[in-house]
Amino acid sequence: MTDTYRIIAGPTRAEIKVKGSRFIAEALPASTPAEAEVQVAAIRKREYDATHHCWAYRIGVDGAQFRSSDDGEPSGTAGAPILRQIDAKEVTNTLVVVTRYYGGTKLGTGGLIRAYGDAAAAAMADAVVREEIVRVTLKIRFPYDETSPAMRLIEEMEASMTGSTYGDDTELEVAVRASRVEAFREAFVERLRGRGVIRLGS
Repeated sequence: MTDTYRIIAGPTRAEIKVKGSRFIAEALPASTPAEAEVQVAAIRKREYDATHHCWAYRIGVDGAQFRSSDDGEPSGTAGAPILRQIDAKEVTNTLVVVTRYYGGTKLGTGGLIRAYGDAAAAAMADAVVREEIVRVTLKIRFPYDETSPAMRLIEEMEASMTGSTYGDDTELEVAVRASRVEAFREAFVERLRGRGVIRLGS
């Protein structure tokens, strides 16, 4: 199974001019549709006298959530070409907004598609892409004298401890790479000879 996805590390901005019109593109991280909508609203407020604010986003570990808006431009001439540039970079959790200041010359359908696509591509070209790992939280409990094999397993599986409680037994919360969860479970039972308890975290 795949347990990695790509995101942009931070915001980028680019501007192009086409026949007098200014196209200002901003690529922004956004992990939820609500976050994307807040950022679109903020850009609308900041660039209040612009002609159009066209945008697209793709969101989710699997990139399943996506939307785009032509914001009054002819259908399919702005949002779709912006989304194509996000997809060309193979990233998710990404919003691109292209703000247009009309310059007095109509660009036609083909011209608009090129302009919005080129502006989005320019912003995406400057984006630093980072790979993220999907992790699953597990809770494990074991007697104190099983600490050594438990800690070795955590290290070998490149898991990270995210919480701990110490009492008669040791209880740890660990984040395990999604593709290694079953292997971790099996190794935990084997290494501790059934003396530990493992379950999914909340």
